[in-house]
Amino acid sequence: MLAVAVGSSPAAAVAVGPRAPSWAELTPADRQVLAPLAGEWDSLDAPRRQKWLGIAKRYPKLAPAEQQRVQQQMGAWAHLTPDQRQQARQQYKTLKQLPPDKRQDVHQKWEEYQQLPPEKRRELASRGAAPAPPPGAPPGKTSKESKAP
Repeated sequence: MLAVAVGSSPAAAVAVGPRAPSWAELTPADRQVLAPLAGEWDSLDAPRRQKWLGIAKRYPKLAPAEQQRVQQQMGAWAHLTPDQRQQARQQYKTLKQLPPDKRQDVHQKWEEYQQLPPEKRRELASRGAAPAPPPGAPPGKTSKESKAP
């Protein structure tokens, strides 16, 4: 009996947790919202799929401007490399841990940076002087990547 329990343990561990549907199993509405991720959906791990599905479920309740922003961010995210995604996640975690006043300072500096002409942003980015994006910035818009969103 013990051998059966031990032998079934790895299978039980695999079965635990939410199952995320494949692209073909998504509803037409979810596929429409998640279209920027279509090419890589089936390679995403289950927690990432669940995260994106949560966004797709909230999507119809968003204002049109917010829906457009979500689509743009999803498209930008889909074009990032795995390393760039990991860097964006790490920046988000780091900024999220800042005290609110420091976070507001970073957000204000980011807004000022976004208002600069492209050539000035390129110059600052090449010197490494561009600010880190705030937590609400679209994925992939790090100081070095903001030159060409």
